[in-house]
Amino acid sequence: MEAVYTHGVWVADGLQQRTMSQEKLWLIVTHMGDPKAAFLLVFPLTYFIHRRTGVAVLWVAAVSEWLNLVSKWMLFGERPYWWIGESRLFLQNQPKVVQFASTCETGPGSPSGHAMVTAAVWWVIVSAVGTWLHSRTRSALLSSAPYLLYAALLVAVGLSRVFILAHFPHQVVAGSVTGLILGVILGRRAPERRPLLFYAGASLGLLLTALLLKAGLEELGGLDLSWSITLAEKWCAHSKWIRLDTAPLSSVTRDCGAILGLGLSQYWKPEGWPLPWASRALCLALSSMGLYHINRFPLPIHPPPLFYGLFLLKFVLVPQVVMVVVPAGVHLLTSRTKKD
Repeated sequence: MEAVYTHGVWVADGLQQRTMSQEKLWLIVTHMGDPKAAFLLVFPLTYFIHRRTGVAVLWVAAVSEWLNLVSKWMLFGERPYWWIGESRLFLQNQPKVVQFASTCETGPGSPSGHAMVTAAVWWVIVSAVGTWLHSRTRSALLSSAPYLLYAALLVAVGLSRVFILAHFPHQVVAGSVTGLILGVILGRRAPERRPLLFYAGASLGLLLTALLLKAGLEELGGLDLSWSITLAEKWCAHSKWIRLDTAPLSSVTRDCGAILGLGLSQYWKPEGWPLPWASRALCLALSSMGLYHINRFPLPIHPPPLFYGLFLLKFVLVPQVVMVVVPAGVHLLTSRTKKD
């Protein structure tokens, strides 16, 4: 793997040298590819356009991110920003690369979570749009347009991860291919109108499985799963760039919280509210504002179990804000307006 990693470093070096003037664009793309964006941005947008697709997006985002974490624990992938210094292969010929605030993620590097979740989530959307276009136009050319945009998105997200030194090229390719496969499989099997017990069981099952796997690998396998956090703290250019919400267990709690929140939302109001397009647009705006403040709400990082518990509760709230609280308020407001 040393040769693959070395080649990846020089690819990142060349990409930075040639496109540093597009730094802001790369950072926007990498933020849009963040798994967190699937929960906070893509989910509400798709939900208010098409309910079932929105539910599928949330489910696929949670399951694919969880599988990505498990894969990272198994594969022990390096990240360029720490491997450059840790390998000691570049002492005589240092690459002219720089780190960014988004660089210093603390989990292992392979496969790329940004690429994997983006590929899985956007396949659900693109396949739905492509099917709709084909049913309306019967045009193979128009129906293929969403898939071309999908491919361009995956390339852009992958390059952005290489540009900021978060991943090697082979890691984003692996993430994209795996995410595509997961999108095809999970998108067809997204649960809807299942009993609350199903979602609670899925949430608890994923949480316990991750914790038991972690304990088994550490205690029985003798592995140190905090190795990547140690390297991140050692080689990150600025310690303030290391955030607990990029740690592996943060991904687990986000996924489990979102699935539980999805179950609670469908339990409170299984069919949702019949809203016209204008009301849906208002719901989207209000939901986006609400999720922005939920995401920005600061959490105590000590002790870590408290942080992870509160982080889970944050994402339990996300589906309920989008699917229950905001639509209920808008429905009540518009109903009263019509009566008046």
